Amino acid sequence: MVSSCSLTRRLDDNQALVRKLKLQNVDKEFSEQALTYVDRQQQPNNWINLQLYLTFNKKGKNNIGEPPSILDSNLVEYSRMQIEHFLRNKGYLKARVSSDIQIRKKKAKLTFTADEGPLFRIRSIQDSIGDSNVRLLYRINRPRFSHVQPGGRFDTDSLAYDRDEFYQIMKRNGYYDFYRQYINYNYDSTFNNKVVDIKTVIDNPDGKAHHPTYKINNTLITISNSAGRSTGKADTIQVDSQFRFVDYSHKFHPESVTRYVFQRKGDLYNIDQQSLTTSRLSELNVFRNVPNPVYIKLPDSVNRKLDSRIDIIPLKRMSDRVEAEFLFNSGRYGYNLGNTFTDRNIFKRAEVLQIKLNWSVLFDNANTATAGSIENQDFKIGANLVYPRIIAPFNVPTLGKYGVPHTTFSSSLQLFYQKGLVERRSFINSLTYDWVETARKQHTLTPISIEFSNGTIDPIAKSTLLSQNRYSYIYLIGRTVYTASSQYTFQLNANKLNTLGNFTYFRGFIDVGGNTLSLISKVLNTKRDTAGQRTLFGYAFAQYAKAEVDLRFYRYLGGNERQFIFRINPGIGIPYGNSNQLIFEKNYYAGGANDIRAWLPRTLGPGQFNRAVYPDSTTRNRLKYLDQFGEIKIIGNAEYRYKLADNFFGTKLKGATFVDFGNVWRLHETSDNPGGQFRFDKLFQSTAIGIGTGLRFDLSYFIFRFDAAFKLKDPQFSGADQWVLIKHFDELFHTGSFKNTYEDSHNETYRFMQLNFGIGLPF
Repeated sequence: MVSSCSLTRRLDDNQALVRKLKLQNVDKEFSEQALTYVDRQQQPNNWINLQLYLTFNKKGKNNIGEPPSILDSNLVEYSRMQIEHFLRNKGYLKARVSSDIQIRKKKAKLTFTADEGPLFRIRSIQDSIGDSNVRLLYRINRPRFSHVQPGGRFDTDSLAYDRDEFYQIMKRNGYYDFYRQYINYNYDSTFNNKVVDIKTVIDNPDGKAHHPTYKINNTLITISNSAGRSTGKADTIQVDSQFRFVDYSHKFHPESVTRYVFQRKGDLYNIDQQSLTTSRLSELNVFRNVPNPVYIKLPDSVNRKLDSRIDIIPLKRMSDRVEAEFLFNSGRYGYNLGNTFTDRNIFKRAEVLQIKLNWSVLFDNANTATAGSIENQDFKIGANLVYPRIIAPFNVPTLGKYGVPHTTFSSSLQLFYQKGLVERRSFINSLTYDWVETARKQHTLTPISIEFSNGTIDPIAKSTLLSQNRYSYIYLIGRTVYTASSQYTFQLNANKLNTLGNFTYFRGFIDVGGNTLSLISKVLNTKRDTAGQRTLFGYAFAQYAKAEVDLRFYRYLGGNERQFIFRINPGIGIPYGNSNQLIFEKNYYAGGANDIRAWLPRTLGPGQFNRAVYPDSTTRNRLKYLDQFGEIKIIGNAEYRYKLADNFFGTKLKGATFVDFGNVWRLHETSDNPGGQFRFDKLFQSTAIGIGTGLRFDLSYFIFRFDAAFKLKDPQFSGADQWVLIKHFDELFHTGSFKNTYEDSHNETYRFMQLNFGIGLPF
């Protein structure tokens, strides 16, 4: 077995595997970066990556894992020279680096030792710029962008940064023909004094006394058909003095494109406006390919102008996506089928219409009396019409600098059936605006959302609930109610969520409903129902306020994409005025693949509520799938992420270790949920804790996730009995007295472990 796991088992006798790499006597500021200059083939393999390669690539095909880093003296020498060159670029102009190779049992250790010498600093900075306009532009902007200052460390990377920054400034100010090669640096080092004098030189074009500037002239926009061909008859429109629109697809109104062309006739050429145009047209989600504009210089040498051409290939107008999932858990199994139909550009203004259908069915095989029967069904159908602009009764500027704004008209119908308990119907209509204030700040405003819900309780279930004093559930799931609400969401740093780095993500959400309806009902003095609530159109309406915060701290820990994330997600909903309880859809629920993963969705809490309070097995079976809810939630997560393998059957394999904690609580003590009230003095006692580990299969365009989570602390029990994993670890994969007792009192098996499959990261 040891032989079969040996990392050197497939090496020839004259080969050695690089297993250790050491760098000595390098400034700590640059030591980690200096290691990257060691040739990739001479850096030690990740153990898992190499084992995958040796196990699955029997014929030398590099499809899985990574090939062994075999010692190569030529590459070692090349690496030594690269490190030496890097140190000199960082100001150690006299740096020398030596290398040493030690081999033992076909394993090599590489040691690079540096003699850095003195650090050279900048004594003076001058410039030599022939064009007076360019010289003025450089001197005005240099204090803002330059990393090169007198007294600072001499660093060629900083010089390269300065060159690129000023190149961008020139490109923003009309200098279309300007190139980086015009910018050069002359530097003179005095070795004995350890100082360097720098001169920035910006040359003029050959044979010219200055650099020319250009202005935008006419713009030709050409849209091919979805096959990428610009043939046949086209819709040709001269929009205005700048834009000529040629559409071979016959599908687009000119305004849908010209709105997001930020280069205007008469403006100086600006590379930022060029990039902004390409980015926003791509974000419309109706085009397959939007290349950078092509510019043509007009022959007029006095009034220098640029004609531009934008060639676009549209996506196919219609598409359809089918998704399916199979669910299995402790004798329960089911499926989830989804279909999304997309019609792009339905009204020729880059609108996107999506029609979504979803059908979920859950069967229960655990109960032998009703094995194979449907326990619940959930059917949803919805339509979203998304416009790539803000549609309002007043003029709104094009908010496209940092992202395309959207107006979304949404409508959905949900039909839910739960065997022996309830049938519910929900109908929701809303209008939503979203826009990006800056690259870091995003806003979503739903000024109007109208929700209508109707439920019918099974007569036997209703009788059972009444006998258990569970009036809240009857009120929640068995009545007709509606509300009109407004919602607002603010997000900070959402654009960084899939990146490595140190940042803080924030999402704040508020939802207020029923106030306008309350005012109308009071003015009209409408009737009250049997519960004392005012009605409109014959039905009671809900009045409430709800707020939620999602705060996350992301910290990058270095190599192998190691990252630590801490998340805290509190929320509260308060009924008031015409309501004494939140409607079913506005409550909070805990458990599931994206919060506390050791519990199934909607099965945790509230607080310390324990289903053992049900007096008999018949009641427990009938109410087994009753959702647990609360008006307060606190969810927290701590997760450590790391890379395991670069190439695992075509995916990047990553791992995660996590701790989840939290619960949902009721605002007040109720007969429905004994022990479910939120109390500060019992916060820890009523908090659930789960631990686990997982794998992430990163396919670049999406991430498939698998998590195994374990209940560590279960708040439905008391005292030391809450620490279920510690106290009953021997029953983790076996049945004993604890599981037997639990099954007798709950009519279901206690599960320490919960497996979760998901698409995308949990947060």
